[in-house]
Amino acid sequence: MGDGTAKAAKPAALTPDICVIGAGGNGSALAIAAAAFGVPVVLVERDAIGGDRGPLAARALIEIGTRAQALRDAGRFGLTATEPQPNPAQIHDHIQRASAADRANHSAERLATLGITVIRGEARFTSRSTVTVEGQPIQARRFVVATGARTVPPAIPGLDSIPVLREADLAGLTRLPERPIVLGSAGAALAQGLRRLGCAATLVSPQGLLAGHDDEAATILRRRLLREGLALHEGSEPLRAERTRSGFRLVLTSSSREAAIEGSHLILCGPRQPAIDTLDLDFGGVRHDASGIMVDRSLRTSNRRVYALGACAGGAATAPSDRAGDDHVGLVLRGILFRQPVKIDPGSEPRVVWSQPQVASIGLSETEACKMAGAIRVLRWPFSENAAAQAEGETEGFVKAIVDRKGHILGVTIVGDDAGELVAPWCVAMRAGLGIGAVAGMPLPASSRSDASRRTALSFHAALTTRPALRRLIGFLRRFG
Repeated sequence: MGDGTAKAAKPAALTPDICVIGAGGNGSALAIAAAAFGVPVVLVERDAIGGDRGPLAARALIEIGTRAQALRDAGRFGLTATEPQPNPAQIHDHIQRASAADRANHSAERLATLGITVIRGEARFTSRSTVTVEGQPIQARRFVVATGARTVPPAIPGLDSIPVLREADLAGLTRLPERPIVLGSAGAALAQGLRRLGCAATLVSPQGLLAGHDDEAATILRRRLLREGLALHEGSEPLRAERTRSGFRLVLTSSSREAAIEGSHLILCGPRQPAIDTLDLDFGGVRHDASGIMVDRSLRTSNRRVYALGACAGGAATAPSDRAGDDHVGLVLRGILFRQPVKIDPGSEPRVVWSQPQVASIGLSETEACKMAGAIRVLRWPFSENAAAQAEGETEGFVKAIVDRKGHILGVTIVGDDAGELVAPWCVAMRAGLGIGAVAGMPLPASSRSDASRRTALSFHAALTTRPALRRLIGFLRRFG
């Protein structure tokens, strides 16, 4: 060329069937499943493949705290109780091992062996049919945005002057925070776990404890947290943060009164904001708002080429739990690969608090159901009348089902050990449209906690025993021996 330089040729556009933006848990799962069917897939990620490790680190701390509390409670079972001595280095190693094991399932090497093209960099829409990553254009038949959400620091004056931790930072901790203040109702289980590990933990929950869950469940958990020595501030809004010699002071306001609490670290547990600000969605013709990318009930956006799932999806997909994305993966695949009509149901997504006792719910709470038109029935069975719970010495909690007069299940709340597992049959029943009779007739292991669910369902039929017509029928049949 005349000036002695040559312009680098633009790379040819990649033309896969599916381009997935975001290699977190949901994005990777969708890419792997599509590749298993022989579909060409490009997976784009700007950060770590496998997504945020914060939730796994928090869950690990919660489980370690559960083991620590078991040592304290051993005296109830005729064993020698002891005060646990946490080893921060070993706790850190356990979290790292758990993270490494999970990361191995989403490594770039494994994805490549499955035939998935992995591209590292920032994805941006440059037209309705093209996404560009670091100069590499991708023109896929379908795009799926699975970028998730991230915790947004609240607008608290002085926040930038104090030690702040997010869930993502927990995996790297080599020392436990001495006086952590956990901000947000989503941090109830984490605050309990830290308290059990010897930290002087405080939970600040402006929306109240367990916002969106059953009020009776919140009462039981509140009682347990206070009994274990967790400092709890509900309904108090953070006003400002002030640096001190030994850490910081968080000033709260409630009912026009101020109160100050002191801590060493502030741990943010919400709110979360969809991570979509760098995607240039407007160039792709994709509508979005504060709730995320606007999708219909088939998870399609305003651009028919583009789908969104998980925590970055808003509109019809707005759900109270980030875990809704696990269900979205299968629905999007059915829509893209098999052209099947699919519809999401955010109300059928389970919500679990991994505290002790655990709280799991699906569908409507009792308060929400009472606001609906029509008669409802509240079925309830306490774990104090369950053989397994009595043997374990953990009888706090209950199974509560909300049904209409015909036995259609409107919502379920379970409070107690293993509630996150016990809610699974109810999830299946509600998704399949089964009535309370199906749960009542479900074969379940004897002397198990799950028997409380069956007995809850059976109580729906208790009223039938007093019906005169039914008693006359039984009396008539008795004549025949």
